[in-house]
Amino acid sequence: MRIAALLVALIIVACHHSAFAGDVAAAQSIIRAQEQAFVRDDAAAAYSYAAPAIKEIFPAPDIFMSMVQNGYAPVYRHKSFEFGESKSDGGWIAQRVHIVDANGEAWEALYTLEQQGDGSYKITGCSLLKAGQAV
Repeated sequence: MRIAALLVALIIVACHHSAFAGDVAAAQSIIRAQEQAFVRDDAAAAYSYAAPAIKEIFPAPDIFMSMVQNGYAPVYRHKSFEFGESKSDGGWIAQRVHIVDANGEAWEALYTLEQQGDGSYKITGCSLLKAGQAV
């Protein structure tokens, strides 16, 4: 009986880990797609990955792109963009990204994403700090 309980526990853990890994991969795919849209200056594509709440604040792709260019220069233009640790809680994912900007300075971005009604993930926010800067 103990072996059966242990096997059930292991299956639950494996399924949870697999779902987490799949959600994280989906979130990273969305972040990477938006990052590539910024590289191409494709405002419409970059905007398409933003959550509805972001679109309420920035009601058009060009307004959104202007905000990114002016407020998130390391995200918009960079030398490197590498994924770090991630956390998931239900339909929310937090993904850390290590960025080296166009001037060679290191930054940490924390993206948050929320699962939408159709199962997809959309970016709900991005916090940007110089690497090593206190929160």
